[in-house]
Amino acid sequence: MEFLTDPVAWWIDPFTSNVFMQRALYAGLLVVLTTSVVGTWVVLRGMSFLGDALAHGVLPGIALAFIIGVDTTIGAFVAAIAMVWGINLIRSHSVLPEDTSIGVLFVGFLALAVAIMSSSSGAYTGDLNRFLFGSITGVDAGDLRRQVVAAVISLSGVAIFYRAFLVMTFDHAQAQVLGLRPRLAHGVLLVLLAISIIASFEAVGNLLVFAFLIAPPATAVLLVRRVPRIMAAAAIVGIVSTVVGLLVSYHHRTAAGATMALATVVVFLVVLTAKAILLAIGSRRGHTHAAVTGI
Repeated sequence: MEFLTDPVAWWIDPFTSNVFMQRALYAGLLVVLTTSVVGTWVVLRGMSFLGDALAHGVLPGIALAFIIGVDTTIGAFVAAIAMVWGINLIRSHSVLPEDTSIGVLFVGFLALAVAIMSSSSGAYTGDLNRFLFGSITGVDAGDLRRQVVAAVISLSGVAIFYRAFLVMTFDHAQAQVLGLRPRLAHGVLLVLLAISIIASFEAVGNLLVFAFLIAPPATAVLLVRRVPRIMAAAAIVGIVSTVVGLLVSYHHRTAAGATMALATVVVFLVVLTAKAILLAIGSRRGHTHAAVTGI
């Protein structure tokens, strides 16, 4: 119970005395900022499966970038754009529902990544664990700069297309009537989603970035209703999860990315349980009041 008996040593000292923890905190906060604004639209529009597929779909690009010796960020972005293009191509040339095309390409890209990594060329690509599970305590100044750029692009994109995102989320036909170009806005949202995933996998890992995209915005939806408040609440939930996750990881020697991701899910479950209990109490009081008054 050191976090209660000696709060300064548990909560403050790790960030003031350790430069790696400071960089990890900055990286985590940038991940939260990027994923919260984009993840809000992913949750509201029911695009969680696409987000998950895209998070895994960048793996073959990362593996190929290792082999040919280019920046893995470039490889990941190319793979993400290829997957988005493939999903739209299947949708426009078949009667299959969107989740089917996403599922097919999800499996295909993941299988391609495994095939590349298991090949003779892939055997010399280096340690991919960092990209799968993250290495937030190993981020450097270059990683932070890339995350800052990604955060600025994400915030700017959401601000510019906010009205289009909002209207097409609830009424696609109305967005078309108002001239908001919903197809273009949808494409922009997919690009922003790809950018947020790619910018975050260095910190929390390709397999865990999905938790930051979904859990904080989902928690925020349980608490507030207006979209700007959902974004703000999602950012707060993400920040709390990042700080707590980093500290638990530091004190108990667990994987930082996984611990932060787990913290986002735990917060969601706590809020969901608390809301269910409050609703049950409110319903019971309502029934009691009705019985007493005879209404």
